[in-house]
Amino acid sequence: MDLKLEDVAQLLSVSLETVEGWIGERKIPSYKIDGQYRFSRQEIESWMLQERELVEPKITDHWEGLHKFSLYRALNRGALYNNLKGKTKDELIRNAMGQMALAFGLDAAVLSDLLLDRERLMSTGMGGGIAIPHTRDFLLRQHFDIVTVVYPEEPIEFGAIDAKPVHTLFFLFACADTHHLELLAKLAHFANSEPNRRLLEERPTKQALLSHVRGWEQGIKSCS
Repeated sequence: MDLKLEDVAQLLSVSLETVEGWIGERKIPSYKIDGQYRFSRQEIESWMLQERELVEPKITDHWEGLHKFSLYRALNRGALYNNLKGKTKDELIRNAMGQMALAFGLDAAVLSDLLLDRERLMSTGMGGGIAIPHTRDFLLRQHFDIVTVVYPEEPIEFGAIDAKPVHTLFFLFACADTHHLELLAKLAHFANSEPNRRLLEERPTKQALLSHVRGWEQGIKSCS
């Protein structure tokens, strides 16, 4: 089922009026059914990665949707790979899945193909040297979500919206569709912060990144 106006406002931590304004200005993809606005999940996913200016964090009552599912926990359950080899997007994703697929009980080639199919629809490079590879065609069988971080050996061309090479990738694997959207929105917010981007350029260790993310999430909660 596609998203309602209230769902999108909660995901993006903005007011209903803000979303309605974007609709009126044709800044966000939407359609109407029986006089009610609806939003394609796939189009909203792509929009969150493309429209960086429009998803800047705002401290509103709608932050609840962004910390219902913890980015800290998902990162803690995932791994961090530094200096992963791969001169192209295809090579890097396949090499990453060669490391990750066993944990999911899947063939690395199958998971790579799913991720690359998503990349062919639209790059998950959101600018600022960050990408969030993901696919809604695969959900974890576990009851928890996983985000794994990859630092390529060298920044690679990823087809990002700002044409800059990518130095940090967050591979997102969720156990439910709602979790997938929540975590994608949260990662987009996290990657939109200038201090967070500066930290990622330094390739922090997993422990350092977890500590930073925990503080970031606590800051969200304390202001909401």
